[in-house]
Amino acid sequence: MSATVKDMLAAANAEVPRISADDARRMVAEENAVIIDVRDPAELAASGKIPGSVNIPRGMLEFRADAASQYHDANLSADRPVILHCASGGRSALSGATLKRMGFEKVYNLGGFKPDWVDAGGEVEKV
Repeated sequence: MSATVKDMLAAANAEVPRISADDARRMVAEENAVIIDVRDPAELAASGKIPGSVNIPRGMLEFRADAASQYHDANLSADRPVILHCASGGRSALSGATLKRMGFEKVYNLGGFKPDWVDAGGEVEKV
């Protein structure tokens, strides 16, 4: 049986806990969590980014997360909490489910950049 995007999002949202901007700030400060922005570079250029966040577009996530890949990003390690966000929360949920399948245990979905970060008073850095 094939799955729809709606099915995939429901499964990802059930698997990856959603957190608030306050939770994200606390986890960065207290747990050395990394915030991964899975939006495309053009989106960051148009709206900015969370200061200190790392941009890894969703299409490159598996390559950046795999320590055996030549494209591995050292910011991603299975023992470090990972907080994901995109524009609205869908891509970050799917990305979180992917990281969980890859062995990452502490994976969280911040949701969308504007509705869940900017509107909650989060700082924005120009790109």
